[in-house]
Amino acid sequence: MRQTNSMSEKIKQFSIILVPILVTQLGMFSMNFFDTVMSGKYSSADLAGVAIGSSLWVPVFTGLSGILLAITPIVAQLIGGKREKEVPFSVVQGIYAGTFLAVMVLIIGSFVLDPILNGMNIENRVRYIARGYLVALSFGMIPLFIYNVLRSFIDALGMTKISMVITLLSLPINVFFNYVLIFGKWGFPELGGIGSGYASAITYWMITFIAAWVIHQNRPFAKYYIFRKLHPISLSKWKEIFAIGVPIGLSIFFEVSIFSAVTLFMSNYSTAIIAAHQAAINFASFLYMIPLSISMALTIVVGFEVGAKRIQDAKIYSLMGILTAIGLALTYGVALMVFKEPVSSIYTDDPEVIALISHFLLYAVFFQLSDAIQAPVQGALRGYKDVNVTFIMALISYWVIGLPFGYILANYTDFGPYGYWIGLTTGLTAGAITLSARLIHIQRKNKAAVE
Repeated sequence: MRQTNSMSEKIKQFSIILVPILVTQLGMFSMNFFDTVMSGKYSSADLAGVAIGSSLWVPVFTGLSGILLAITPIVAQLIGGKREKEVPFSVVQGIYAGTFLAVMVLIIGSFVLDPILNGMNIENRVRYIARGYLVALSFGMIPLFIYNVLRSFIDALGMTKISMVITLLSLPINVFFNYVLIFGKWGFPELGGIGSGYASAITYWMITFIAAWVIHQNRPFAKYYIFRKLHPISLSKWKEIFAIGVPIGLSIFFEVSIFSAVTLFMSNYSTAIIAAHQAAINFASFLYMIPLSISMALTIVVGFEVGAKRIQDAKIYSLMGILTAIGLALTYGVALMVFKEPVSSIYTDDPEVIALISHFLLYAVFFQLSDAIQAPVQGALRGYKDVNVTFIMALISYWVIGLPFGYILANYTDFGPYGYWIGLTTGLTAGAITLSARLIHIQRKNKAAVE
């Protein structure tokens, strides 16, 4: 990271940070993508089971790992403010906090998983696969949370290309173990959708070890000596991390969990509709990695500029990121409408499910546009360390407006399961409007404080 003085320099620096983040996010999500696609090729029941399992896991993981994203603005502002000596302590405390969160998930999950699955109106085969998938995934939970801390540190230094390389190295491993464990190839057991959970867990361990090795051995990370000293647990530092991270995590949780809640409501429909809905959500989530990556890049560059008291530069970066996201959303929205049937056929060979997926994808186009605004705005707000009001806005937009409206449309109109998707779009649009207003307010407040 360095100070920029012209628009061309800002565009170059933003691109240098953004592109590796985007490749990394697409790579990380590809693990879930391949889990879903390859399970769907095994059977519709396996696709539905992995869908249910993912719907329970993804909001928990993204919400809690969102807490650990606090490391990015903390480190970015420390570096921007020339306080590099404080970085190692913050990162190590983040590792401790991540391990603690992972252990808590494992303990709580062991008590609540069966009651949740038993309370769902799904086929026994689907329930069995969902449970097995989550149990398998749990073996990689601790390293996954630690990796998120290490990656936040790497990204905060502006070295997002390193995260990209680590993720790209891990992808072939994930696909290989998916293939051999789902379909039982080359002497491995044939586990169906459950095998994809073990494949992801193995991959999580590998990327964590690779990231730790890179940080320990290579500059500029090595100069911070992250692993040289075993710092004692600092509850005061945990308080700072959680004070910033909990609202971030809750904001992400409220958004992601509404998609999972919709999938759980879908359990009242047929296995074909559940499978089609989840396939469409999976692809829409894949596209969401674009505005999410822009959001993460904005947290870095805005945090760096705010830490250096360059408020106007932070504002320019914010606008740059939002406009980029909107332009890209319009482009892939049109492409999705044109190629919805070829996209649908990626997930299954069942003609009925392909037709349902294609219909769901039409609705996905509209909430992609809202995502293109609200995600980058949230990233910019995190760079300002403004997170408390954001999660309240997210709660209201998604759970007070979006989900109830979708439920009404799905159950009391002829829209059926598609009513939930209209509700999702409504909630995301409300979030985009309210969060944009908040960003404008914070920028004016910061400008006045500097002046």
